[in-house]
Amino acid sequence: MGYQKVGGTFCTCYAGGMEFYQVAPSLSNRFESDPLLRDSLQKLLPPEVWAKIQPHLRHVGELAVTDWLEWSADAERNIPQHVPFDPWGRRLDEIRMAEGWKKLEAAAATEGIVASAYERQHGEFSRVYQAALLYLFHPSSAFVSCPLAMTDGAARAIELYGDEELRQNAFRHLTSRDPKSFWTSGQWMTERTGGSDVSETSTIAKPAPQDKNWSWQLHGVKWFTSATTSPMAMLLARPEGAVGGSRGLSLYYTELRDQEGRLKNIEILRLKDKLGTKALPTAELQLTGTPARLVGGEGNGVKKISSLFNITRVYNSICAIGHARRALDLAWSYSWVRKAFGKKLVDHPLHRETLESLEKDFAKSFRLTFFVAHLLGRDECGTASDSERTLLRALTPIVKLSTARTCMSICSEAVEVFGGAGYIEDVGMARLLRDAQVFSIWEGTTNVLALDFLRALSKENAGPVLMEFLKDQSGAVIDEIRLILAHALRGEQDELERKARRLALLVAEAVAMQLENQEGS
Repeated sequence: MGYQKVGGTFCTCYAGGMEFYQVAPSLSNRFESDPLLRDSLQKLLPPEVWAKIQPHLRHVGELAVTDWLEWSADAERNIPQHVPFDPWGRRLDEIRMAEGWKKLEAAAATEGIVASAYERQHGEFSRVYQAALLYLFHPSSAFVSCPLAMTDGAARAIELYGDEELRQNAFRHLTSRDPKSFWTSGQWMTERTGGSDVSETSTIAKPAPQDKNWSWQLHGVKWFTSATTSPMAMLLARPEGAVGGSRGLSLYYTELRDQEGRLKNIEILRLKDKLGTKALPTAELQLTGTPARLVGGEGNGVKKISSLFNITRVYNSICAIGHARRALDLAWSYSWVRKAFGKKLVDHPLHRETLESLEKDFAKSFRLTFFVAHLLGRDECGTASDSERTLLRALTPIVKLSTARTCMSICSEAVEVFGGAGYIEDVGMARLLRDAQVFSIWEGTTNVLALDFLRALSKENAGPVLMEFLKDQSGAVIDEIRLILAHALRGEQDELERKARRLALLVAEAVAMQLENQEGS
């Protein structure tokens, strides 16, 4: 018995015939095989920036299908384990992580996936460069991209609101390229009393005047905390005696462990058993006097932490399109090697039309995401106009909700491309589909973000800015947007809210169409 490749399939040769085995899809360098990424960057970036970053992106594109892919598989096989006690019953609360996870975190530091945004070597285009790095990294990261999102968000919050000590210490660690000094950060907002409704936050901060460095102690339960293995976290709590609702909340900074590596008055109640993102350590925590310090003074905590989750929403969008790209790449690869009804799948007109339709949906999400990343870079570098800052505020929830939904749709179709094989766990497509669901939940669900977009319209006067951006648009999409916005002009708030989701998705479609037209002109 021997093996030979026959028409894209593997067959086992016997004296009496051949037994069929399907060859698996394959991946090549993710930068070199992505014409949309290369063409878009070349058009968007100044020639000198494009020339400078190409070698690094090519290097990262190769890592994404070699080392990172191998480490990601290790992290997915060896999911986090919570060890609550040592053999003698002492509280330990250790979370054991796979070696692959640790190597991916180190690689993220080395390649500057967070640092590149804050070094700002490419000015307003630094966020575009970072977006390309993250887009290539995420699909082979086992969701190390999640703590990176919160790390970047924490760095931005400290940059805006932190005191000198936080800037010199925590910020330096968060933006380091040295794996030995690089820190990731948690973002602890979700509680039993409310997820997106942070006004119900019940964690209490009590003064601890005896400790000048850690002058507050936190008490409460954080029901859903990703990146629980990180050295630090940013979180909301209510100072003792502060008013109720969101107005009374403040932003706090904490470091999780002491010099011996022991948690500082934090108990890990359990690791969450989730639908997807199995390699990511997500825990429920009890804070029992956890030492903390205020960030930016008392009050206005929601405003301050919004600078953090504006970053994480952009990360969510970049990771969603990276995830969708991986699903499409595998679907195309499989279509070139799978034969059915006498020819390869890719040669069937309906099958090819299906994939090409998905590519069009993907391209819209891609352009929208990189446009918002560029707006973010302009805002951070002080080169954005007032209208661009307003547009960034309005489009941040839009890009997050729309890319999440597109990602889920593409991943579902990609599973279907594989037929029955796609439904089998060890093929890997089922995990892609399960993981895709998280993008519509993290950092706000579709409805929550649609209502946030309405707040941008009312509080930031984003409507006129948006319509000016879309002034060249015509047709059914822009007509329906105007029709829904008319409810706001008539003061029909309930009707406007009822159609908020539809409006958000229409705006995403219209902006993507506008960007496509600009790119082609």
